[in-house]
Amino acid sequence: MRLFYNLLIFKASVILQILSLFNTKIKKGVEGRKSSFLKIEKHINSTDKTIWLHCSSLGEYEQGLPVFEEIRSHYPDHKIVLSFFSPSGYEIRKNSIIADVVIYLPLDSNKNAKRFVDFLKPELTVFVKYDIWPNYINQLEKHGLKKVLISAALRPNQIYFKWYGGLFRDALTCFEYIFTQNEETKLLLKNIDYKTAIVSGDTRFDRVSNQINTNNRLDFIESFKAKKTTIVFGSSWQEDEAIFIDFINNADDNLKFI
Repeated sequence: MRLFYNLLIFKASVILQILSLFNTKIKKGVEGRKSSFLKIEKHINSTDKTIWLHCSSLGEYEQGLPVFEEIRSHYPDHKIVLSFFSPSGYEIRKNSIIADVVIYLPLDSNKNAKRFVDFLKPELTVFVKYDIWPNYINQLEKHGLKKVLISAALRPNQIYFKWYGGLFRDALTCFEYIFTQNEETKLLLKNIDYKTAIVSGDTRFDRVSNQINTNNRLDFIESFKAKKTTIVFGSSWQEDEAIFIDFINNADDNLKFI
């Protein structure tokens, strides 16, 4: 199974190279991964104590942020490496003060995983939700390095619970602890004989709670509103905008839109 997986990773790298010629988002990821090891070696010395935090994208970063902030405060002498798989996470949080270096995660080939873990040897690795990469986990396991999964939200139809998902199931069960969002995930893990799952809830609630206690005032927004009723469209898609754009264009002058 591992051989088949490694062949898929190789094919994926070739396909992404081709697609990057036609897709700006994919191109950012392909180009960004080329410099990942250079960035690590520039900011991290082989003698540094390190912690590795990994998120698939921006949503997982926001979900893990309360935990990341606690880690940063408790381990001020450690260098923290924050990795993303998706450009939508990296491009927005590439200057995050949580980490000493922010990178695109190199594709999960044996060669990349070995080079990455051999150099960093992170004392703690934190993955968020379910973006789990077998070769990286395997290398961490070989070095006897601690790793946890937080805010895990698993479903029965995922590959971890399929008859052909042994490689991913093995990677999942390598975590010393898995902190789940719900009892359903804990039960799924129990069914594959994983015994150190802890229901800790969804860290997104911690993130929202922290935001409420933060001064979120933006002076330029206050100026724009001018005390008028303001409607905010958050994370809208083109399909959404096709519905409400006419309403905005024909709205009363006493309404403002963001």
